Amino acid sequence: MGRKKTMIHTILLSVFLFTTDGMAALPAVVNGQPLPSLADMLEKVVVSVVNITTSTRIRTVEHPLLSDPFFSRFFNLPQMEREKTQQSLGSGVIVDASRGLVITNYHVIQKADTIAVTLRNGATLQGKRVGLDRETDIGLIQIPPEGLKAATLGDSDALRVGDFVVAIGNPFGLGQTVTSGIVSALGRKGLGIEGYEDFIQTDASINPGNSGGALVNLRGELIGINTAILAQGGGNVGIGFAIPINMAQRIIKQLIDFGEVRRGLLGISSQDLTRDLANAFGSSQLHGAVITRVIPGSSAEKAGLRPGDVILSANGRPIQDSASLRNLIGLALVGERIQMELLRDGKRRQITAEVTEPMIQRIDGKRIDPRFQGAVLEKKEDGQQVEPIIVIGVKPESSAWQAGLREGDRILSVNRQTVGSFEELSAVVQKNKQEMLLNIQRGQEGFFILVR
Repeated sequence: MGRKKTMIHTILLSVFLFTTDGMAALPAVVNGQPLPSLADMLEKVVVSVVNITTSTRIRTVEHPLLSDPFFSRFFNLPQMEREKTQQSLGSGVIVDASRGLVITNYHVIQKADTIAVTLRNGATLQGKRVGLDRETDIGLIQIPPEGLKAATLGDSDALRVGDFVVAIGNPFGLGQTVTSGIVSALGRKGLGIEGYEDFIQTDASINPGNSGGALVNLRGELIGINTAILAQGGGNVGIGFAIPINMAQRIIKQLIDFGEVRRGLLGISSQDLTRDLANAFGSSQLHGAVITRVIPGSSAEKAGLRPGDVILSANGRPIQDSASLRNLIGLALVGERIQMELLRDGKRRQITAEVTEPMIQRIDGKRIDPRFQGAVLEKKEDGQQVEPIIVIGVKPESSAWQAGLREGDRILSVNRQTVGSFEELSAVVQKNKQEMLLNIQRGQEGFFILVR
């Protein structure tokens, strides 16, 4: 009988966690035994989760033809520009009650002119941005600190696949909603959603409006910030992702201190350790990152790192692949020392390198080509990925201005070739002096400019 009772209780727990809302009418007690419930835990947690409404002012034109200055002047039409307000919804989590700090997603508050934060008790407060980090999709806002309760932070590094989790947010603007599931996978990378990816994957329902909400364990500890849905139409299909709270905490600290994340430089490029490469480097390990390049003069070179070194762990954490190493370096503070265990010539070694300020090069555009006259170009070198050359200034009416370049433009390619340095840019331009086909990214838009 005791075994049967255990089986019945297990089945009832599964029914509670994973059936539809239609089962909510189950009695609280069956045969004198209380059913398992998350209600007590949730009562302590939901007060820390907030709903976020943002407003963004957008200037529009009444008719498409009116946006053409020639058409307007020719017909002597008045300007018909109008301003409309676009609203969007999201969620957030109070992480510091004494200072009124609320963590959410970058994409929730990125373009907001005003931010309204609604607490669990229905009170609506005005929020202000503290800082944003696009690369991890994290934003931090501040609200008046009176009467707030912060979430208890957990340890996302202690999570295991199969752990029960609960997602809390504001899906579809319906108000605060709770869904449950399990951790489906850990360390998800390479999805192209964010610059630095180390996601917790869960089958707890995450829908539009849940962004920035809480992912908690069954103790009610915050272990992740809901950020993305992997579905073509944007709806939930059983696959959602959350930013681990341990990663988020490092970002929060920098946003508080600087209002931005100041990523440093180690000075290496790397690739995944494949089975063939492991055999070539004499490694019995099938995880790690192989150094492919060391930037001259960087801290990596000074520490003694070489191309061909296989990084096995860093600061005591196993390095699974090049993305793991990039995440660790990208989240490190300038001045932080990274202790690495590596394999070289079949032998294990310990090397410590310091994270330093990124190397930034600037050049007057006319030194590359007369058609760039009037532009100042900048190249940031971090060794981990190819950063585009950026136009940081253009003099009005200069050759570069007349060619169509503007401040903030990112040069993605020239004559259909990616250029990762000023030397490469100059070499590509010299091959064809008659014309340059520039692929430019300006804000969220990309286009080509033909310069003769």
